[in-house]
Amino acid sequence: MKLTSSSFQHDQPIPEKFAFGAPDPVLHIRLTDNHNPQLQWSDAPAQTRSFALICVDPDVPTKPDDVNKEGRSVPASLPRTDFYHWVMVDIPSQTTEIKASECSKGIVAGGKKELGGPTGSRQGVNDYTGWFAGDADMKGTYKGYDGPCPPWNDDIVHHYNFTVYALDCAKAPVDGDFTGPQVLQAIRPHILAQATLTGTYSNNPKFNKPKPLDK
Repeated sequence: MKLTSSSFQHDQPIPEKFAFGAPDPVLHIRLTDNHNPQLQWSDAPAQTRSFALICVDPDVPTKPDDVNKEGRSVPASLPRTDFYHWVMVDIPSQTTEIKASECSKGIVAGGKKELGGPTGSRQGVNDYTGWFAGDADMKGTYKGYDGPCPPWNDDIVHHYNFTVYALDCAKAPVDGDFTGPQVLQAIRPHILAQATLTGTYSNNPKFNKPKPLDK
């Protein structure tokens, strides 16, 4: 299988239009457009009956002690963990593209109540649900796509792995408010093929300095 995007190139930065937060010189981070990127896949096995899609950031700090704290930084040596940004199952086998902004436009406090996407598809809970659990203004169940917003003082650039799985079942064996790990466990016996596209993102100013002009 192959997975491509017109929104960003493999191992290259994701434009801030497709992020949850962007660098700000005063606030450090400002909320942004939060559109989902365009994705297109091809060469799935003939036996494919549906697709699943997962986007995960494996670079999230395991300890919050230094996250977004003035005068401190999140060290590159800190162990990292997964943060799921998008979980979708039951994408019809005839579907080969998700258009930019089809599933997400903007940020909804408490999570989106209406989700776009291919007819018949189901979208799971992303990890902003846990991130905002203690925030009175933002807490809620976040489903569908919500984009990158890594700490503004993180010493590493984060990677966002978009993976499409071709499955031998028309309906993924998950129900309710399912999560990324639950989907991965449930579909493991049903995966025929998969393809991954990786984008990068950072809110740290040291990684977002303008490149010098050629003389």
